[in-house]
Amino acid sequence: MFTNDMMECKQDEIVMQGMDPSALEALINFAYNGHLAIDQQNVQSLLMGASFLQLQNIKDACCTFLRERLHPKNCLGVRQFAETMMCAVLYESANSFIHQHFVEVSMSEEFLALPFEDVLELVSREELNVKSEEQVFEAALAWVRYDRDQREPCLPELLSKIRLPLCRPQFLTDRVQQDDLVRCCHKCWDLVDEAKDYHLMPERRPHLPAFKTRPRCCTSIAGLIYAVGGLNSAGVAVNVVEVFDPIANRWEKCQPMTTARSRVGVAVVNGLLYAIGGYDGQLRLSTVEVYNPEMDSWSKVGSMNSRRSAMGTVVLDGQIYVCGGYDGNSSLNSVETYSPETDKWTVVTPMSSNCSAAGVTVFEGRIYVSGGYDGLQIFSSVEYYNHHTATWHPVASMLNKRCRHGAASLGSKMFVCGGYDGSGFLSIAEVYSSMANQWYLIVPMNTRRSRVSLVANCGRLYCVGGYDGQSNLSSVEMYDPETNHWTFMAPMVCHEGGVGVGRVPLLPI
Repeated sequence: MFTNDMMECKQDEIVMQGMDPSALEALINFAYNGHLAIDQQNVQSLLMGASFLQLQNIKDACCTFLRERLHPKNCLGVRQFAETMMCAVLYESANSFIHQHFVEVSMSEEFLALPFEDVLELVSREELNVKSEEQVFEAALAWVRYDRDQREPCLPELLSKIRLPLCRPQFLTDRVQQDDLVRCCHKCWDLVDEAKDYHLMPERRPHLPAFKTRPRCCTSIAGLIYAVGGLNSAGVAVNVVEVFDPIANRWEKCQPMTTARSRVGVAVVNGLLYAIGGYDGQLRLSTVEVYNPEMDSWSKVGSMNSRRSAMGTVVLDGQIYVCGGYDGNSSLNSVETYSPETDKWTVVTPMSSNCSAAGVTVFEGRIYVSGGYDGLQIFSSVEYYNHHTATWHPVASMLNKRCRHGAASLGSKMFVCGGYDGSGFLSIAEVYSSMANQWYLIVPMNTRRSRVSLVANCGRLYCVGGYDGQSNLSSVEMYDPETNHWTFMAPMVCHEGGVGVGRVPLLPI
């Protein structure tokens, strides 16, 4: 302001709009003595002042102060403040806290005072940590009753985002359809009838919108990470399966698959773990088997239309999608989707290019495919699939070309790590912002890892196994986005690299 040719440099007096005088005084004193006392009363004005004056270390300290004091009664306000001040890490922390503590948050004055759009967005979230869908219904009804005259017209749209078919039949009959707000609304009655039909006529379940019959999945709470198939130290495909408890930091062996599978696709739907395709040491496979963790048993389900290994596997709206891969002769551009209800695989719109060993993940409701290999070249390109329009669209390329890398989404960002670029095995990691349509480097992993799996769990990323150019790896690293730091976790006990990975959420107690 004073050293460039701005009008302020010629003024004797400058008015600083929107700056709290005591906060400005504290920040000026800090500039001279290096000390600043942050408390509940001054933290917001200090953060606003530090943001205005571009004092990033003070801004970070204020965000840490607020993050450590998140509570069901203040988290919505903190999230809104963080969004206003463009504090991305604090925003993500508050958002995650809201999802994890939704029931307590829904009883707060902040929740009852939310505008309709915010409540609608919140009850639509996949990540809500609830014991049952009935708790989401009660939260929505409480919000409507708080200002009934103004909010009653909003009830049908709110109710359409609640997964009523997952409520108990008794609750639907005795609580939902008896509520006076529901009884005097024809659109609400239709939604209740739809939920009751789910229980009365199971054959109609496949025709319901997929999200309504899928339990919510809070990625901020702990899930169990399963490592499936892969290779042993001799590089031979195995059928071994083991499970990692991130709270106990411990791996345990569980029931093996019926078939040895390396470069296997793994997906989790409704608490069941699917092992798809892969390579058994002789052939690329089209077969699929499913693991029930409660029964500790595997059973076979419908096979894919194509044999595939090294394909991308994701779940979107309760359907499994496999993208590309290698059939033993060439890389594929074909995409198939599997319905657990019908046990059928269906071919959908192919990718724009043949591609195996790509990073594939669901991000912001779309399937993103990054990098990969077509038999001749390794890509840095990225495209996404919109399943509503059945179309593929390109986005910004990664900073590094790579194949055999890990990909996962966490919060409002998508991450890729490791892989192979044609000349070296990579430890570098990148993050993608859809708002900026741009990739940024984050701190690299401690280890170079190709053939690596990446999975989000407990608000963190877990990078499992891989190959460092000399040997298959049993090691695991965890990335904390709040500290931008990778930490080694307990290594796998039965595997040495090349595993497929899936996260099975633990049901709320």
